[in-house]
Amino acid sequence: MAVKITGLNVYAVPLTSHVTYYMGDAKACDTVDTVVLEVLTDAGLTGWGEVCPIPHYLPAYAGGVAPAMAELAQVLLGADPIGPEALMAACDYHLQGHAYAKSALDMALWDLTAKAAGMPLYRLLGGRRQAAAPLYHSISCLDPDEMARIAKEAYGQGIRQFQAKLGASGGWHADVERLIAVREAIGVGPLLYGDWNCGSISLDAIRVAAAVRDHDVMLEQPCDTLEACAEVRRTSGLAMKIDESCHDIESLLRARELGCLDVVALKLSKFGGVTQIRRARDLCTRFAVMMVVEDTWGSDITTAAVAHLAVSTAPKYLLNACDLSGYVSPRLAPDGPVRTDATLAPSDRPGLGVTPDRDVLGSPVLQLS
Repeated sequence: MAVKITGLNVYAVPLTSHVTYYMGDAKACDTVDTVVLEVLTDAGLTGWGEVCPIPHYLPAYAGGVAPAMAELAQVLLGADPIGPEALMAACDYHLQGHAYAKSALDMALWDLTAKAAGMPLYRLLGGRRQAAAPLYHSISCLDPDEMARIAKEAYGQGIRQFQAKLGASGGWHADVERLIAVREAIGVGPLLYGDWNCGSISLDAIRVAAAVRDHDVMLEQPCDTLEACAEVRRTSGLAMKIDESCHDIESLLRARELGCLDVVALKLSKFGGVTQIRRARDLCTRFAVMMVVEDTWGSDITTAAVAHLAVSTAPKYLLNACDLSGYVSPRLAPDGPVRTDATLAPSDRPGLGVTPDRDVLGSPVLQLS
């Protein structure tokens, strides 16, 4: 099937978190722009992608997506989008870096490829390995009692995996109180991990780990380097999830070498899209590393891509996925995947299986043809 790209439209939609999201090192997320990319073709097929960088988190910003697409227009317009690796390689040659912007493009190309094949995306990513992916619930860094209340509410909805944000206020003693309060709220058994988002120093993280050692807690990215995280892992003896510091194959290999890669967060925009996440996923499977499949933020288009990647991952190595669109409003697509019994499943329709609401998208901030 011969297909050529005839145009690209870029949209920006403000997404508002249902509850202001506080993280370590004074990071916060309330209302941020998500960027939606529409790729048009001469075959009448349309591919959709989305990326939603959040402030102070990674080297990415929503306003950078449109200029990146304008720069790539000479590569994209008239090109064959089917089979994303070839076209993405040409984009990488023309414009180095900017993985976050390319993530939305790569997602849209995979959407197109699966639509051209008449298949849901998960079939092109290795086939469906499980009916639905287990979800975790992320709890904003608040007072311990409020975090415990949120955890208990999510537990009542069937959630059994919890991420407690740490480091926003109160010092390391407050983080100990937060983790113990959440553990007491959810009881023995459910997974609980404390996430500093790089906002701690190794000493404070080690002190927190020592205080909660008997409460069955995993640690997530306490420090801003792999070496510091590895020191916390070695000293505390607690399992470690790496997030921000693993963003490509080389960093995955380095984290494994340092002995701190018990779990890794595979975020679409951090790695640069579905193509790179699939490669990282297969490497993690080979190394028997547990994975969280997600993205930094976003709504229905990103959540659909997460769902397709998650269910095509070996259940043995998939720790959980994230229902991103469940944390924000507005919803971009009425047919987007929704949480069911604390799990997330993709559509069986061709491609990502989502149809964005153009009234919600509004007018494009950039049109290329």
